[in-house]
Amino acid sequence: MSIILFLVILAVLIAVHEFGHFITAKLSGIRVDEFAIGFPPKLFSWKSGETRYSLNIIPFGGFVKIYGEDPSETPDTGPDQERSFANKPRPVQALVLSAGVLGNVIFAWLILSIALMIGLPAPADYAGEKLLQDPKVTVLGTLPGSPAEKAGLVPGDVIQSISSGKEILPLPFSVDEVRNFIAGNPDQKLSIEIKRGTESKVISVTAIDNIISDRPGIGVSLGSVGILQASGLAAFYEGAKLTLNSVYQVAKGLLLFLKDALQGAANLSQITGPVGIVNLVGEASEFGFAYLLGFTAFISINLAVINLLPFPALDGGRLLFVGIEAIIRRPINARIQNVANLVGFCLLILLMLIVTYQDILRLIK
Repeated sequence: MSIILFLVILAVLIAVHEFGHFITAKLSGIRVDEFAIGFPPKLFSWKSGETRYSLNIIPFGGFVKIYGEDPSETPDTGPDQERSFANKPRPVQALVLSAGVLGNVIFAWLILSIALMIGLPAPADYAGEKLLQDPKVTVLGTLPGSPAEKAGLVPGDVIQSISSGKEILPLPFSVDEVRNFIAGNPDQKLSIEIKRGTESKVISVTAIDNIISDRPGIGVSLGSVGILQASGLAAFYEGAKLTLNSVYQVAKGLLLFLKDALQGAANLSQITGPVGIVNLVGEASEFGFAYLLGFTAFISINLAVINLLPFPALDGGRLLFVGIEAIIRRPINARIQNVANLVGFCLLILLMLIVTYQDILRLIK
């Protein structure tokens, strides 16, 4: 089921991204020859008007074949030359190239707004906390190899109760009270009752010394999380704030990772590939539909930010070429563009294989 959900989410996000390119090209008067989800070989296709619509076998991608976009094509001198991407002004070209990213951001905003109408988990210090309902102590993350991770605690678990066998932490309790209770019971088996989605279970874990600082702990990050719920225009307003904040946080994290990579200090374990995302989709679905919508929005935002990187084979790389052409006032040699895009695509495939390998290692540990 997790694999099916992942493939559905991926197909939707790719369709949204490519539709952004497609509709912007159409509205700009550019001829679109093909709109495809997935990479060939084809499963089936049909033609409507001048555009062929295709569904392909390989699900990890998609494309829109825009007339005149391929730099290796011979410049058109026929009746459709005014409808060629290459013959459009640079601002129009940039708009078409960036429309996929914009589509993913708008889609994230819309589904986050829907999730907020249903009720979306959010931290108590979120800017919209006036709308927050019933905050509870919740697991935000676990350290790799920590007692918390080994015991099976995962992000999103809500702590219902905690006891040491000798004493029980009385309700209601705060994040600090849970931390102090754990630190005050070193080397003792703690029973933690958690709620995961609609299921409740008891997890046993033992605190150890010096796991983070100079006090006992189980290697878990806790926060006060409640349900952020809004209706009507308020949901779309809060959704816009949450979307913009997520774009900023994802971009910030990506830039920090790239900085570490340039310094030779990047940690690939911070990146999750298709295999890891399948697992995360499964976990998100356990917490409810609103949580799954929020996670889908997060993936959509990641897809948008990554595509804006000025790297060959990505939208950002193609935007970079358009910017250079605007400065030098002439097209860049088609051979240079094609070689750069091919090298960029090969490097992206290599990175995906490495990350997938890391995902598999994490699963079998």
